[in-house]
Order: sequence, then C-alpha cells, then structure tokens
Amino acid sequence: MHTLICGSLAYDTIMVFQDQFKNHILPDKIHALSVSFYVPEMRREFGGTAGNIAYNMQLLDGKPLIMATVGEDFVSYMQWLDTHGIDNTYIKTIANTFTAQAFITTDTDDNQITAFHPGAMSEAHQNSVKDAKEVSLAIIAPDGRDGMFQHARECFEAGIPFLFDPGQGLPMFNGEELLHFIDMADYLAVNDYESQIIQDKTGLTLEELAQKVKALIVTLGSAGSQIYADGQRFDIPCVKAESIVDPTGCGDAYRAGLLFGLSKGWDWVTCGRLASTMGAIKIASRGGQNHKPTREEIEQIYTQALVNETLAAHSGQS
Repeated sequence: MHTLICGSLAYDTIMVFQDQFKNHILPDKIHALSVSFYVPEMRREFGGTAGNIAYNMQLLDGKPLIMATVGEDFVSYMQWLDTHGIDNTYIKTIANTFTAQAFITTDTDDNQITAFHPGAMSEAHQNSVKDAKEVSLAIIAPDGRDGMFQHARECFEAGIPFLFDPGQGLPMFNGEELLHFIDMADYLAVNDYESQIIQDKTGLTLEELAQKVKALIVTLGSAGSQIYADGQRFDIPCVKAESIVDPTGCGDAYRAGLLFGLSKGWDWVTCGRLASTMGAIKIASRGGQNHKPTREEIEQIYTQALVNETLAAHSGQS
C-alpha cells in the first residue's frame, strides 16, 4: 500500500546578497521603495512540500505517491523524480503555465525577501484522490486552496486516514475552515509558530485541538517536538545534526519520517524519533532534496541518537 502526498512541487531559486538589506533600504523612503541587489551567488533547487516529503520517504524505502499539478517547465524536475524512483503517476501538467516557483534572496544576516508564483499549483483541484489506487495513508500539505479542500474531503469520504499539514497555507483559511479540515483529519502537524496562529484563528488551545484528532504534532526546531496523542504528551528530543547548514525542508523531512512510522503502525515515540532523525539529516545539507543517506546510515543515526539519549538520562540520574 502507498502513502499519498498531496501538496506542491516547486522550483526554489535562492540568491545570496553579500551584505545586509538594512544598509540599502531607507526607512524614510519605504513608501517609494526601489532597490536592486547584486547577487553573484545563485542556485536552483527542487522543492515544494510534496516533492520534499516524497523524496525523504523514498530514502526510507517507503511508497510515496505524489499528487500535484505542474507547469510545462517541469521536465528537469520530472527527470530528477524518475532518477530517484519516485512515482509520478498523479503529477498532472497544466498547459500554458509555469511550475510553482519561489525566488528567495537572503542577506548575510539570514534575512529573506521571497517572491512566490503559484503557477500550476493553483490548479491542484484538477487532480482527484479518487483516481489513486492502493492508498492506505495520505497527507494534505500546502497546495492550491481549492485542491486542499477537495483532497481532504475525498480522503475523508474514502476512509483514507490523513495528516493535515496547513503550513504556509494557513493564511488562506479562516478559523471555521481550519476546524472543518481538522474535523476530517486523523492527524494535525504544525510548527511552533503555526500552532499559535491556528490557536488564534480557531479559539482553541493545543489541548482542545488535540482532542479533535488522533494525534497533534508540534515541531519546536532545536527543542525537539511534542506529540499529543492517547491523552498524553510525548516529548521527542531533537537529534543532534552533523552540522547546521540549511533548515529548508526540515519540516518536510520530519513529516516523511512521521508518515513512514504511521504506515508501519509504530508507536508515537518511535515515529517521533525517526521523524527527528530525518530532520537532523536534512539540515546538514543545502536544499530540500540534496541529502543522500542510505537506509543503513539512517538506521545508524537513529540508533546512535537513542543511545545518546539513554546515556544522557543515566548521567542526569547519577
């Protein structure tokens, strides 16, 4: 059986400005802003929530199926997916459109200015979950607004358990709409910042939101993550990364580990630890799909993190 990944596929163009934005933006002229940044360093990455999640699941020998809409410029990305054995059956090309694209300029303080073109992503509703075969689990990740509604409803009606991950799509929905998603979902995943937004919009506390789903997952960056499930809160420690290079796509890597564990029927602590391991592996490389650990290396990192945690616990008790 497969895990259906409903979300975006996008190109991320990242440019580095070797200075600070604040040195070139005049506060008293902000009403008539006209600036140009010289960016000698630039790279293009394969990204999007669906692409990143599927890539990480494939590293785990999972069975991800991407459901997304793309533009006519998707050729190189499709070749990348094919090279890594990721099923493209439900990737639909929309004529006369571009694939979703983010243009990100970063300064030396890691401040970012981003322009995002949704392109074909806005047509996500042209895909239907009803067409997907042998699916036992799904995720509704940031995508076109209409597509997210449709795919959540189709999963619910088909009895396919799904993880709702509103992410960057949160601004598109009001509190009532978010509650509608949550009422259909089996699981809800947000980061710390998003958890506050969803509480503000719905008027519910984390504990109240957790009662509406089988599990509420809140990622906390370097502080690890928390999983509210079975009337408990499981605190999942952060796995120490080999190096801190780029956080882009870490949340997607975490969700891939979580989904893989869910597909195997693992307990929440084990799912969380694998998810944390995948995030730590990803952060040590640039972009969302450039890390290349083998399945054996992932297992070694997972096991070593567990040993370190046990040793730290014993040390604290002595």
